[in-house]
Amino acid sequence: MRSRPQPAPGLQEDGDFSDMLSEMRILLPGAQMLSAFLIILPFNADFVNIVKSEKYVFLATFFFALSSLILLSAPAVQHRIMRPLLHRERFKTFASRQIVAGSIALGIAFVLGTNLVISEVFGEAVGLAAAAVMGILVVITWWVLPIVIKRHRPI
Repeated sequence: MRSRPQPAPGLQEDGDFSDMLSEMRILLPGAQMLSAFLIILPFNADFVNIVKSEKYVFLATFFFALSSLILLSAPAVQHRIMRPLLHRERFKTFASRQIVAGSIALGIAFVLGTNLVISEVFGEAVGLAAAAVMGILVVITWWVLPIVIKRHRPI
């Protein structure tokens, strides 16, 4: 029986595949709720009254929200289809990349969704400002902070 290779000294294994699936379970509800909101929006009677630029923002938001759903759910579907996994580490690497891509799409959808909603309620200038704040919040908390923590204080 072969033993699993041990991580290099000082490095810990990045966790089990079930940890990765649990992380997706945290991201998926946000993508699902945003997508559900966007799916019903065009059927609202007042949707036809929004300006053309807001319709383009809606289209982009909808595209990124659905893209995030596809990318975030793909590893679970792929895992089920590919069982048993013959190259577990390679699959985890590929799945991690899909989760990151799905997170990027979700972050963009959050920013665009913020612009769409706030612009409709308070006007375009406030919508753009709110979207910028949301974009900064997503970039700092999802991308910059983990990199800074990892470099300065490995967890």
